Amino acid sequence: MSIPKEPRQLMINIMYLVLTAMLALNVSAKIINAFFVIDRGIKNSSSVLNESNDKTVQNLAKAVQTNPSVYGRLNTAAKEVQTLSKEFNSYVETLREAMVKETGGYYPADDAHHAGQPKGYKNKDITTRFMVTQKNGDKLFDRINETHEKLISILRGLKGISLINDKTIAEQEGNITLKVGKDDWKKERGVNTWSEYTFKQLPLAAAFPLLSKYQQDMKSSEAAILNFLLSQVGAVEFKVDNFIPISSAKKSYIIAGEQFESEISVGASSKSITENVVITVNGRALSVVDGVAKFNETPSGTGVRPYKVAVTLTNPSTNERKTYTKDFEYEVGRRSVTVSADKMNVFYMGVDNPVSVVAAGVSSNELRVSGSGVSLSGGGGKYTARVSSPGRATVTVSGGGLKATAFEFRVKPIPDPVAKINNTTGGEIGNGVLKAQGGVIPVLENFDFEARCDILGYNVIYIPRRQDPIQVSNPGGAFGAQARNIINQAKPGDSYIFDNIRAKCPGDAAGRKINQVTFKVQ
Repeated sequence: MSIPKEPRQLMINIMYLVLTAMLALNVSAKIINAFFVIDRGIKNSSSVLNESNDKTVQNLAKAVQTNPSVYGRLNTAAKEVQTLSKEFNSYVETLREAMVKETGGYYPADDAHHAGQPKGYKNKDITTRFMVTQKNGDKLFDRINETHEKLISILRGLKGISLINDKTIAEQEGNITLKVGKDDWKKERGVNTWSEYTFKQLPLAAAFPLLSKYQQDMKSSEAAILNFLLSQVGAVEFKVDNFIPISSAKKSYIIAGEQFESEISVGASSKSITENVVITVNGRALSVVDGVAKFNETPSGTGVRPYKVAVTLTNPSTNERKTYTKDFEYEVGRRSVTVSADKMNVFYMGVDNPVSVVAAGVSSNELRVSGSGVSLSGGGGKYTARVSSPGRATVTVSGGGLKATAFEFRVKPIPDPVAKINNTTGGEIGNGVLKAQGGVIPVLENFDFEARCDILGYNVIYIPRRQDPIQVSNPGGAFGAQARNIINQAKPGDSYIFDNIRAKCPGDAAGRKINQVTFKVQ
């Protein structure tokens, strides 16, 4: 048995040796139960390792995107390894389940002593017959070694990528723990095959952790190869072959009279390339310290100011000296301020009016915003205005060197809502449709704010065909008992008038009279 390098795998192998030694003794039922405890421990370890392997593959896929033409094969190899692992572990699981099935299955979950354990856990005949006599153990032996060789073949197929060579491949072969020493079993007298050496007269309980051990070996081998593949992305010998001038300005927009200042540096630079760097802006050479030069000027006038940066350096990969250029620009403006209502150039009573305050050349943190006839809340350029009386309101903006500037807004009540029944203001209506209505609803049409009006009351005038009208008063929007009584009498040829409809909207001190609704029953 080879000695693995990973502590986890070493621990599992030691546990396996302990189990083998215990089988040589006349162990009790409690010791048999210990096999299942160890089996669960190995499975839990495999589960954690499986999650780690999935994350490694995800990270590898992301890393390979940086250069798919070169490292795409790494990602393909990772998927091949995962497929081999899933197929092998699934195969081992079929062997386990086949023996459990032939011995009566598992104890139910509510069993006080053996919940989840196979009913034939003491059975030695099943392992001997199924694994030795029926040669399933020989098939497992071949499958282990075939999978081992396939893993090595995948590694060899990557030779030449990144830093993968004969030496690194040989090192990784030692980390593939899924293997069986082909001559180990021959040391035992009277044993003819590996499966006989491993499974003959072995209780089913002891076979569980043994089979899990081979599944764990597969997961461990998978993890070793996946981590190796991921490491090759970072192990690439990177040679800088492209340089980009970078301008980092303290402000991209300045006020007339202020000084523009920017730091010029080289993208993808290192100490080897910045020692002899020459940086110029519009032909003027700048002082360079650790690859960074500071550029400043005080422009006259306003508008966009372009400037050209030229960086001259020696490429460490080719030892060739070249000049790289790029154009930049900044804008010069004057202080100004703008105040605008986000939805309309008016403040409405009773609702939140969103307002934006923007002052060119002044930070929103320096702005001072106050109001007259209006209550303002918020900050950072975004405010909410609340007004309660019609007329005019004033918003005043100052701060950041800006002269106090006042902006006047009209203050208006919310527009009249439209009274509707069955989503219409009147006309012809079927008697069944009218009877199905619940009341009069006020609708704010073409109004951009979140607001809701209420119906205070109205009169219902019922005009039966060739009879005298009947009138009732209805409080609120929903049909009351009296209104419902005369509406339920509707028949073709009758008319209904909903008159003196009063509504109250946010900001109103009292109700307002709105439109009449008239229907002719069909």
